[in-house]
Amino acid sequence: MSQEPATGGPDPHRKVRAADRDRERVADRLRRAFGEGRLTVEEFDERTAATYRARTYGELDDLTADLPGSLW
Repeated sequence: MSQEPATGGPDPHRKVRAADRDRERVADRLRRAFGEGRLTVEEFDERTAATYRARTYGELDDLTADLPGSLW
């Protein structure tokens, strides 16, 4: 997700509260990335723990920003 919308201001989407279902989707994406060798064990563990602590879409977006979109 882009952090800056076309209007140039902060993306309000980043502050929206995430649901359990959103966190599960991100955890699934991290599992696929780990399975493909894109994350080390340490990175996977850290990001997975952070996924379940995340409260907003912005926090979740940051955890997968460096992963290819094909993992969705």
